[in-house]
This record gives sequence, structure tokens and C-alpha cells, in this order.
Amino acid sequence: MAFSLRQLQYFVAVAENGSVSSAAHILSISQSTVTEALRELELDLGFKLLERHARGADLTLKGHHFLRHARKILGDVADARRALSGSEGAALEGRLALGVTPLVAGYVFSDLLARFRRAFPGVAVEAVEDAGDYLEHLLVGGELDVAVMVLPPGRRSAALQTEPVQVSPYRVWMPLGHPALAEERVSLRDLAEEPHVLLTIDEIAEASEIVWRRLGIRPPVAFRTRSVEAVRSLVATGAGVAVLPDLTYRPWSLEGDKIEARQLAEELPAIEVATAWRRGSPLSPAAAGFLSVAGTRQPARIRHGGAIA
Repeated sequence: MAFSLRQLQYFVAVAENGSVSSAAHILSISQSTVTEALRELELDLGFKLLERHARGADLTLKGHHFLRHARKILGDVADARRALSGSEGAALEGRLALGVTPLVAGYVFSDLLARFRRAFPGVAVEAVEDAGDYLEHLLVGGELDVAVMVLPPGRRSAALQTEPVQVSPYRVWMPLGHPALAEERVSLRDLAEEPHVLLTIDEIAEASEIVWRRLGIRPPVAFRTRSVEAVRSLVATGAGVAVLPDLTYRPWSLEGDKIEARQLAEELPAIEVATAWRRGSPLSPAAAGFLSVAGTRQPARIRHGGAIA
């Protein structure tokens, strides 16, 4: 492999912004420079990363998989530079008791944990996954130092101090070729007769039901599941549509079938992922270090049509 870090940076920028022109603008370089870097990267890899079209560029299936590796390579390099610029992280030792809610475990935790371990290799991490209410109980009882959790919309515990990690709006997922994909925004009223697939973790299913009650509709439910991958596969094969937060979106199912996402016409509060710890409790050095890592996380962005994640 002869590709450069600069080529990876340009590829990630195009993937996250949905077009060469947008990436070039953010990077303050010419479009031709980005295009040439992508061409050389694809030649070196031996496969296409992006499908260009009039509205921008979409990731291919291999491009989607390579994006994860590109981000990890760039993250590792950044972490190495930080580690070599000072010795504070390497010197820190101890134990960190950490809790995560199910959605965080699947889509946020691995990145945070990898970055924390690179920054503070001397800290032993003990992590547990459970529902938010139980994690709060463990935090208040002193059994956990910190948790990363999806905060229930409109509800905040007086016992916890929180800091945001990521805010993720909801979109509606549909299979490739669905008639509603012709619209930039889709109303659930127009999908009232279609079966829905509901994700029953971190109160995600409640978001759909809130909109249903507001609109006075009751769509048929094809399946209730705690697995995002099950939702992805069912939507991709046409078994139903789903309303899920952006942080869970991937354009391909495990079987390689395409999924499209569109903005909702209805107002729906975005979910908030946050770090949480017991209010008034002093933070251990390990917990403070974790909060510093979590506070600098840069989540993937999804462009307007929902094609990139």
C-alpha cells in the first residue's frame, strides 16, 4: 500500500461532506487536487471508493468499509502525536469503572475506549452495559466513576452531572427504490399504511410512537427488536421502514443491501449522548481523563440526503 495520509484525509472529507466541492471548500484547496488524490487512492487500492453523480458522491460498499479503516488510521496518527508531545497520559495509572447504555455500546463506545486507552495506557478499564436507570443507580451508589448514556428527551436527573458527547437527529430509513425517496423530507403520515420496524433500546421506539400519537396514526408494526442490525436488514429487504437516530445509520446491511435515509417532516427531538457522573462527587484522575477524551470526539456527519455515514 502506497497511499498517503493526505489522500486519506481528502477521502474522509469527501465521504463526510457528500461531494468533492464541499470537501475542497472545507480543506481550502482546489477541487482538482481532491479529485486527483481520490483517483490515485482508488488506483492504489484497486477498487472504487465513491460513485460520483450530479448531486455529489456516494460511498460504494467497499468505500463504506474502507472509511472506517481510514478514520482509524488518521485517529491513530493523531493520538501518537499527542502521546509523544507529553508524558501525562502515559504516567496516569489506576482503574476506571465505566457504564454505557445499549446504543452507546454499539456505536460510540469502541471509539471512545480505543482513544482513551491510547491516551492513558496505564489505566485499567472495567465497563458494563445496562439501561440508563440502572447506570444512574450505580453512579449514585459509587459503583461507577462515569457513564456514557443516551439521555431521555426532556428528562434530566438532579443526581447527575452531564456533558454532551454527540447530538443525533432522527431520520426515516427506507429500502432502495422506495417511492418516498423522491422527497428530501418525508412525513410519517405518508407512511401510515406501511409496516414499521421498531428498535426497543434507549427509548428509540418511543420516538416513532410520539409522532404517531401526534399525527393520529397507528402504522402496523412488522417487528420489535433490540438489534440495530436486525432493523437494518429488515429495512433493506423491504420488510418495513424505521425511524432511527443518525448515529446508527449505515448505508448497507450485513447482507450488502442498500438503505437510504431521509429527514423527517415532523419535529422530533434529537437524541443526546452524554457523559454522566454523580453530581458533587470529585472525579478521579482516570475519570477526568476519560471526560477529556469524550469531549473531543468528532462524530461522523451525514449529509442532507442521508447517504454518507
